[in-house]
Amino acid sequence: MKRRVVVTGLGLVTSLGIGVEKNWHSITNGISGITLIDRFDVSEYRTKIAGMVKDFNPEDYIPAKEVKKLDRFIHYAVAMATESIKDSGLVVTDANAERIGCVIGCGLGGLETLETHHKVLLESGPRRVTPFFIPKLISNMAPGEIAIQFGLKGPNISVQTACASGNHAIGDSLKLIQRGAADVMVTGGVEATITPLALAGFSSMKALSSRNEEPLRASRPFDRDRDGFVMAEGGGSLVLEELGFAMKRGAKIYAELVGYGLNADAYHMTAPSPDGDGAIRCMRLALADAEVAPGQITCINAHGTSTPLNDASETLAMKAVFKDHAYKLAISATKSMTGHLLGGAGGVESVFSCLTIKNGVVPPTINYENKDDACDLDYVPNQAREMAVSYVLSNSFGFGGTNACLIFKEFTG
Repeated sequence: MKRRVVVTGLGLVTSLGIGVEKNWHSITNGISGITLIDRFDVSEYRTKIAGMVKDFNPEDYIPAKEVKKLDRFIHYAVAMATESIKDSGLVVTDANAERIGCVIGCGLGGLETLETHHKVLLESGPRRVTPFFIPKLISNMAPGEIAIQFGLKGPNISVQTACASGNHAIGDSLKLIQRGAADVMVTGGVEATITPLALAGFSSMKALSSRNEEPLRASRPFDRDRDGFVMAEGGGSLVLEELGFAMKRGAKIYAELVGYGLNADAYHMTAPSPDGDGAIRCMRLALADAEVAPGQITCINAHGTSTPLNDASETLAMKAVFKDHAYKLAISATKSMTGHLLGGAGGVESVFSCLTIKNGVVPPTINYENKDDACDLDYVPNQAREMAVSYVLSNSFGFGGTNACLIFKEFTG
């Protein structure tokens, strides 16, 4: 029998604010965190908007002398993990440290550090590049620094699978606990790539929305007038525990994580397969892993990026998997408010999925104003919906055709 795995702690850092409470209030009230970029000069860019984390002080989570040694994405990772561990009430001791691990997904790592020190190299020469350059840059320093801060001596891994990174990290953590390699995993996804080079790269692909005059209305998944995604930063963290371990210490439980599917489109570098093939197979894998019938799913936190291709193919995939039941699903696209956190998206959306189950509230898809004939399901338009939620499927699909789907379940003992 599989060891059961439950969610006992949550943490968030997004454009909507720092902390779960502030984020959940904004999400359920349809508040967008998208603003004009003020971190660098965007006057020559086609896209000038993003979901930036604001009012964040890394010294609230990291000793001041260590802050400058770490990239922004690591600051966010430590902050979200700190909140989730505190929320869980977990106490790390010499007796349990080797059974507690950390897996964090991150799509691009320390891109800000790379840009900054490449400029230093060109302008001032190699001797002026900091010795912290490599440790600040590499993605595995997110779980590494979390382990250092909290003394976690179990499995420690980073996952880099583009926009599916967060979901893969959480799913891999589920499997580590199920097979007995750990009792507790701190996991999720993080990203901090609102930089000149990343903005230029995504802009040149014409993947980003250019609705610069209306930042709050720019991210509009499944809407007929969507014109691209809005890049965002931050992350989301969950504490996963083997059920017996959690029960023994009297932990509160948000939800149970019961299913994980992962696969590949094997189709294109950046575009999803237009017939939804990869997404279809991935959702079915998650359902099979969870031993759940399609009709038992109540809600889907969609990948829902606000790009023309993704939203249409994901809708097609949901209809193929769920058939008539697809029209009964409450489908929520929270990227309409947070923006797209790339490798951090799965972590954030898994937190929202757990809160949806715990609170019986499905977040809305805001800016849904004009129906697209290719997107004809119930996307919970513009207003949150109170309803009983038994199962939530959370989708993440990434460049390279990599896919990851998670299924969370109401914990019933």
